[in-house]
Amino acid sequence: MEIRGRRECAKCGTRWSYYEMGSVSCPDCGSIRSVGVDERTRHTDSAEPLELNDLKTKLADGKMSDVVDELKSRLRTYVRKRGFVHEGQLRPLDDEILVAAELLHAADVYDRSRETSDAEDLYLLTLVNGAETSDRPDSTDVPRSMAAARGLAYATVVSKYRHEAVTWLEEHPDAEAQATLGTIRDHEKRIHALDGDVPMADSEALVRATQELGTYVVEDDSDALATAREHLSRLG
Repeated sequence: MEIRGRRECAKCGTRWSYYEMGSVSCPDCGSIRSVGVDERTRHTDSAEPLELNDLKTKLADGKMSDVVDELKSRLRTYVRKRGFVHEGQLRPLDDEILVAAELLHAADVYDRSRETSDAEDLYLLTLVNGAETSDRPDSTDVPRSMAAARGLAYATVVSKYRHEAVTWLEEHPDAEAQATLGTIRDHEKRIHALDGDVPMADSEALVRATQELGTYVVEDDSDALATAREHLSRLG
């Protein structure tokens, strides 16, 4: 969406940046009546920082089942509101949303399971502890029962990023980036068709390719483009 991100409160005159605050409410008086004082700019990232400290406290004395519903609700909201265009500029794909999406899908698998193993409990706890610091577990730490959840989560985030990058490139054409995004789309759709049940090396290669493609677009780094294509070539 395109918004006027520099706001002025119609009630008290306070000025603030929606880009930084993520809210149209005045930070001083709380009024929601404000006017934009700049030009409209594309901005898709409206998520507030992911906050899980209270759930971590509950987990210290309880079980994952005690917090899983609230955990999924917060993660859904966060992932839905996350975007990759900030104040008109496309940003590379970050690990924070990857961890949040992986935790959301893993928590859903956990919630639907009749029985869970110690390895699955530990894996979810590791994701919860790493969600706010963007720490992604190594593939060797992912239980086999959760591998498809990771694959589907990564494909979903890549799809979200790809759509925003395609829209951004309509105003900032780059044939090399657009062609590479087409290849990314093909692999992302394949993983979706398989419900994420692919080797973890494949889902990781797709993520790395997308991150490098984003770096190329943002920084005009030709080496990053070459690295993105190298990752994609490993996918066949």
